[in-house]
Amino acid sequence: MLVRILYLITTALFSLSGQAQSYNDIALQQFNTADQVTLGSLDPDKPTYLKMWATWCKPCMEQMPHFAKLQHKFADKVNIIAVNININEDSTKIAEVIKRYGLTMPVWLDNEGQLGVALGLTGTPYSVLINTDGKVVYSTHESDDKLDRFISMLAKGQKLQNATTDVISTQQKQVLLQPWQQGEHLLFFTATWCDWYLLDSRPEMASKCKQAQMGLNALQQRLPAQPWHGVVNHLWTDQQALQDFITQYNMQLSFSIDTAGVLFNAFNIRSIPTLLKLKDGKILIRITDFTDEDVVVQQLSGQ
Repeated sequence: MLVRILYLITTALFSLSGQAQSYNDIALQQFNTADQVTLGSLDPDKPTYLKMWATWCKPCMEQMPHFAKLQHKFADKVNIIAVNININEDSTKIAEVIKRYGLTMPVWLDNEGQLGVALGLTGTPYSVLINTDGKVVYSTHESDDKLDRFISMLAKGQKLQNATTDVISTQQKQVLLQPWQQGEHLLFFTATWCDWYLLDSRPEMASKCKQAQMGLNALQQRLPAQPWHGVVNHLWTDQQALQDFITQYNMQLSFSIDTAGVLFNAFNIRSIPTLLKLKDGKILIRITDFTDEDVVVQQLSGQ
């Protein structure tokens, strides 16, 4: 399974949208200070290198020494930013990573996942190069000679050719959101990998995922009249991974992959698993603690 996940990381397609909110204007948060920052606030005379990562992402940690070397080599000629995707994250773990690898570049948090959506994040680690015209010219999940070469070219003043990508427009996002903006819904958010991929790095989180997923059918059976639907995070996930997940837990409710992370972003899902009760697109109840089934049922029933 791990080989399959790494394969998905390195081969996943990405999508960038000039029709949606500009990634240069998206509000991010400076780690430790909580100050609001944007890509547009960076030195416009320098190209930008963004590395999107998570502390529980093993390939991210493997790439950190190389990332630190690139910062040391190009800091005076390239804006280099470490962007934590802030899903199931822990601030103490972020601080530990910064210390362990001697990271000196700014560390920002994509608290609502908006930057990930705008840049087509499909899995971490994810490197994005932006030229001085503010255009994305390269993205990759690898940390290799090709990435080094493109950074060096940008540092020398070359613009490089804009990346050609599939586009997810504002209209397409609205189409994805529309089914959940009318009527009542129970949306269960999780990831196909949170119960096993986090087992070593975040055992408590992995345990919570497994417990909630194992108990989901029982919850649905106690509230059968409720309109249930499951949503899995799109990172490192394809239809086969989703089918394997459904089979493993014998899921009785329907599940779908969150295309481009639109629903996770729209409903601000930064911790998994999470269960939302919606009415006409508004969040009535948000549940992240599934330890007591009776309590969850009471919350959803309004008792």
